[in-house]
Amino acid sequence: MTNQPADLDQERVKLRQLVGDFKEEGWEKAWELNVLPWDKLGAPQPPLRTLLESDQQDWPRNGRALVPGCGRGYDAVFIATTLGLDTLAVDISPTAVKAANAFLASSPTVSPGKVAFQEADFFTFSVEDDQRFDLIYDYTFFVAIPPTRRADWGRQMNTLVKPGGFLITLIYPLNPKRDDGPPFFVEKSHYIDVLGESNWERVIEKVPENSIESHFGYEFLVV
Repeated sequence: MTNQPADLDQERVKLRQLVGDFKEEGWEKAWELNVLPWDKLGAPQPPLRTLLESDQQDWPRNGRALVPGCGRGYDAVFIATTLGLDTLAVDISPTAVKAANAFLASSPTVSPGKVAFQEADFFTFSVEDDQRFDLIYDYTFFVAIPPTRRADWGRQMNTLVKPGGFLITLIYPLNPKRDDGPPFFVEKSHYIDVLGESNWERVIEKVPENSIESHFGYEFLVV
């Protein structure tokens, strides 16, 4: 593993303080103060790009996608433009949604109405059965929520992904165990524990070949 940059560790300390002091409102505070340790690339995550541009699976080319904890929306826009899915991306922070809409406005390759950003709490978010999602992508969302809410995450994913749909989890950061967060300590098995084995088939499990330098050795991809 490569060492994490010192400035990234400092930002994570600030983020932990904000979320510790303000709970869920800490995410809005983080956006207001530009304490965004997860938002350094300014582009879709390379493992996601490589995955969806590959023929590793028969990815859906019509239907709906969801990106919870979307932040500035790079990955949501990429999913919509690459697969052609109507993509809904949600975040609890209104400032994040504003930033995402600004990014969308600067992305001329996106067809009008193909991507929507919405301020919403993932844990109370719901859709009708015929509006369930063909693909959901989780990157740094699972690790951002308190471990006590992970079972709720699993229930929501089981509810929101339609039968035969895909759940893509880019697991990051895989750090040594610690009690505080975010990001909270995570292992691959933590996702499986709350999703349940019976409802899912794992079709891809691997270390990404093309993580950005600061993520190398700290990421794992499961579909």
